[in-house]
Amino acid sequence: MATPARNNHASSVQIQEPRTRSPPPPSPIAFKEQQGRPPPTTQQTITGKLFRNLFKGLLFSQLTLTSLLVIVLTIRGLILASSHHFHPKKWYPPLLASVAVSGVASLTWQCIFIYNPSRALRATFWLSPILTCSVGILLVLIGSAVDAGVGAVFVLFAITQSLYGCWITPRLEYTDKILSLSTAFPPPRTREVVTLSIVISVVYSGFLVTGIGGATSTRTNLDLLFISVILIGLAWTMQVLKNAQQVAISRARYVNFAHGEDMDAWSALHVTVKHLIGSICIGSTLVPVIVLIRGSIRSVNLMSGSSDEVMYSGADCFSSLANKVVTCGNRWGFVHVGTYDKGFVEASSDTWLKFRSVNGLEKVIDSDLSSSLCFLSAVSVGSVSSLTAGIWMLLIHKDYALEVTLYAFIIGYFTGMVALAWLQACVSAYYVAYSEDPHSMRFDGTIPQCIHRLQMLRAHRDNRERERQEIDESP
Repeated sequence: MATPARNNHASSVQIQEPRTRSPPPPSPIAFKEQQGRPPPTTQQTITGKLFRNLFKGLLFSQLTLTSLLVIVLTIRGLILASSHHFHPKKWYPPLLASVAVSGVASLTWQCIFIYNPSRALRATFWLSPILTCSVGILLVLIGSAVDAGVGAVFVLFAITQSLYGCWITPRLEYTDKILSLSTAFPPPRTREVVTLSIVISVVYSGFLVTGIGGATSTRTNLDLLFISVILIGLAWTMQVLKNAQQVAISRARYVNFAHGEDMDAWSALHVTVKHLIGSICIGSTLVPVIVLIRGSIRSVNLMSGSSDEVMYSGADCFSSLANKVVTCGNRWGFVHVGTYDKGFVEASSDTWLKFRSVNGLEKVIDSDLSSSLCFLSAVSVGSVSSLTAGIWMLLIHKDYALEVTLYAFIIGYFTGMVALAWLQACVSAYYVAYSEDPHSMRFDGTIPQCIHRLQMLRAHRDNRERERQEIDESP
């Protein structure tokens, strides 16, 4: 995937031709076997293999059962539609159109990141709140109390995004540099891998929409359960698809960062799908849960700014818990899953311990905005999709507007998330490779400078806190 030479930050890094050869990491890849299965670095336990096979079986069982359920619901819905006052010609076109729009928007969004990541980064943080607020206003215009309540939630979410965008403004410059450095030279055929992932997302989502419509046609309590099952299956499948892409591209990118070798993204994807789906399924289950837990803990810590001793000890306890939880599962572990064929929990633990072994790197990673960028980009795609379906439904059949708008938002969000997995994969590979050899000549001074700046800020805050305590203790 060619990248224009306009990238300002990327030009300063030497990743193709290093000046010196740095020592390899403890378990280097055998580059002559790049097209085959990644060599495991540790003896895999029977329990680990069992869980991999179990989750792999769960994935394929879920896909099979969901497909059968969708087919049955679709056929039943078409047969019984006339007797339950359901209008397929009014319900399906807006939602299917929004699914197609999500694919187009996702392709457009990632192209913008390829050609101008700096502007795309800043645009995301102001465009996402605007689009989210627009969805909220649309829902309020529908008229009912329920619609207005859901619309108010979207408006509140938009306000939260705006406040967050103001809060993280000082960190945009560093994130811009990291994005430019890590995505400057994507692995060959990355474009094909990303496009295939988006097409699969759109086709699979469109297929599930037919089942949701079939369940909507009768609207029984059992049908609500069926719709919930389909949406949960959609969420997990999209997570697996995103993380499979992330494992493949991060593996290829890591090979370049750590060893100066090029690896084809398509070949890496073939190896990933053939050998690593079990670990990816485990990670796709654990990471969202752990991210939610850790995010909640960090929010509690931010709100516990009181000097009260009980509050302080509680915040300290939460911080300790967050530090332990993140070692059990994090997205950086996918790099070692693809590179060394490790189990996901082991890979997550090893990568995070590597981060902690480099003084100040853990704080730098916590301050990086690439994950927030991908999240808000996905929210933007979801908002565009929901506006497409919602406005259409508002004009032709207001009764369906709320549910169709929400379905479109969910589908658009996951499609957008899949589209930008390659970006997160490149950033993850950059950090993991740096943690294993911080003194490599393939890396410039971006991370060390950020570490120094954060240490200076922390020292300044500590001095201010010490002065405040001395003033309070003085007679």
